[in-house]
Amino acid sequence: MSKQIKILAVDDDFINLKLLHSMLKKNTSIKEVVEAQNGLDALNILKEQQDIDLVLLDIKMPIMDGIEFLNNLQSMEELKTTPVIVLTTDETRKSEAFDRGAFDFLVKPIREQELSSKISKIVELL
Repeated sequence: MSKQIKILAVDDDFINLKLLHSMLKKNTSIKEVVEAQNGLDALNILKEQQDIDLVLLDIKMPIMDGIEFLNNLQSMEELKTTPVIVLTTDETRKSEAFDRGAFDFLVKPIREQELSSKISKIVELL
C-alpha cells in the first residue's frame, strides 16, 4: 500500500473548504485533512503539526493571504520544503505564486480529477 498523506487545506470561504474536504475524503492516498481559514492560521498549524505533507492554499484571504503565507513559509527553514498547491480564481497570480515557492497551481472551480492527479504527483515524490 502506498503512503497516506496529511493535507492542510487553507481557504477563508467555508463552502469552498467543505467542497475541498469532501473531494479529498474520497482520495485513498489521504489519511487526514486539516483546515485553516487564512495564512496565519495555516502557519500556526504547520508549526504545531510537523506531519503535514501538503498544503492546498487559497490566494485571496483576509488577515494573511496566500502570497504572504508563501513568503513566510520560505523564511522557515524546517517548513520551506513543504509542497504547496495554490488554488485561485485569479490566474494572473500564478507566476507570483511560483516565484514564492509554490509547487503547483489549480484554477477554481477545482475539478476533482485535476486535484487528484496533482496530489498523486506529490505522493510519488514523498
